[in-house]
Amino acid sequence: MTSYRLLRLAQVIDKTGLKRSQIYAYMKTGDFPKSIKIGASSVAWLESEIDEWIDQKLNKR
Repeated sequence: MTSYRLLRLAQVIDKTGLKRSQIYAYMKTGDFPKSIKIGASSVAWLESEIDEWIDQKLNKR
């Protein structure tokens, strides 16, 4: 069984250094992992996808 860790917005902001508006703007253009709806008004992101996004940024520098 695969284990997944979900990050809430504050954790994604802390991990990436991006602001909320930047995260949603990048999601809209497909340049950031999509969020997952986990409740009526709650979303989260897969930590593995956030880590992969960070790795891609590091590889481009």
